[in-house]
Amino acid sequence: MTSAHAIPLLQARGLSFLRADEPVFGPLDFALHAGELALVEGDNGSGKTTLLRLLGGLLHVGEGELQWRGQGWNRDARAGEVLFLGHQLGLKMDMSPRENLHIAAGLHGMREGRSAASVLVDVGLPGYEDEPVRRLSAGQKKRAALARLLLLPAVLWLLDEPYANLDRAGIALVNRLLEEHIASGGAALVTSHGAVSFHGGEPKRIRMHG
Repeated sequence: MTSAHAIPLLQARGLSFLRADEPVFGPLDFALHAGELALVEGDNGSGKTTLLRLLGGLLHVGEGELQWRGQGWNRDARAGEVLFLGHQLGLKMDMSPRENLHIAAGLHGMREGRSAASVLVDVGLPGYEDEPVRRLSAGQKKRAALARLLLLPAVLWLLDEPYANLDRAGIALVNRLLEEHIASGGAALVTSHGAVSFHGGEPKRIRMHG
């Protein structure tokens, strides 16, 4: 259980994002500790994806304050510790799942004891390791992207609609990955249009408002 006095992994105070000087969302105040999962909620257009892209370093903070491990928000300081998985899966379509994972590991490192081959088996892609990604189904492409969660050493996962294009077995896989990550001291922010049932306990709720 997280201590109330522990330094948050991630903390936002009065956080807003502006587009053409107009707020997309905010102000937001929340804290996420190691070992916690938060479900980002809100209507379409409320800024859920924008928030995750901002935290993933793809957008700049508009107003307010962000801290990482109690320090100022510095993209270089948290390189490799934050992993964003969005609607665009970040896969090179002419390369295989194995090749895509090797590229990602070359940039961000690899979890001890893991390999591209082992994580592709874990996400249900045995026999497809060397198939060009463009030949895979939508669900298989999603599994190939999810394999990065197991291979890379990031402590904070930012998952935008991770259940999209997955069948029941795929949804169960995402839940298992999240439960194991949280249990090992990781943290995650997740968006989903559907009802989500996390077996690891009730998640935090971050309600978006424009």
